[in-house]
Amino acid sequence: MDSIEEKIRRIQAGDASLFSDVIRLYQQQIYLYCFRLLNSRVEAEDAVQDILIKAYQNIGQYKPQAGFVSWLYKIAYHHCLNQLRRQKFQLQLRRLLRQEVTVNSAEQTVENRLFSEPVSAALGKLNAEDRNLLILRIYEDKSFAEIGEILGVSTAAARKRYERTRSKLKKVLERKEIQLWTSVN
Repeated sequence: MDSIEEKIRRIQAGDASLFSDVIRLYQQQIYLYCFRLLNSRVEAEDAVQDILIKAYQNIGQYKPQAGFVSWLYKIAYHHCLNQLRRQKFQLQLRRLLRQEVTVNSAEQTVENRLFSEPVSAALGKLNAEDRNLLILRIYEDKSFAEIGEILGVSTAAARKRYERTRSKLKKVLERKEIQLWTSVN
């Protein structure tokens, strides 16, 4: 079996049929990454299709310096970040135009507080870049070198950002724990 780098070299040389192997190898992995970032099954499915199309269209620009998987994650990261920015802009635009935004009922709010996982809630308090960093390190098990490549920063900078983000998450969880403790007593 050819290595992924050999397949990519052959795809770049014109053997487009091999890209189906790339899709088969990485589609699920990229889907899970997008799902964790976007927090939506439908948006993650759409994102994976867009990301794989972008990867195919830009395969000629890939240089095997850092590894194909890091290059693919970099495309996925930027795509999801743009998607999150669009969502935020659309929400702000709706508020500006005073259109009604869906509001959870009291029952839904209580249910979300009682049954949501504390870590998920804490992750929701972080910005997209910080969430991405934690997802890459914890869920995707990427090294700091790979994370640095994906984010376009040095390995040391990726490690430093991770430590700061971990510290932020810890503070958010501690505040949440204190809030829960005081509300119970």
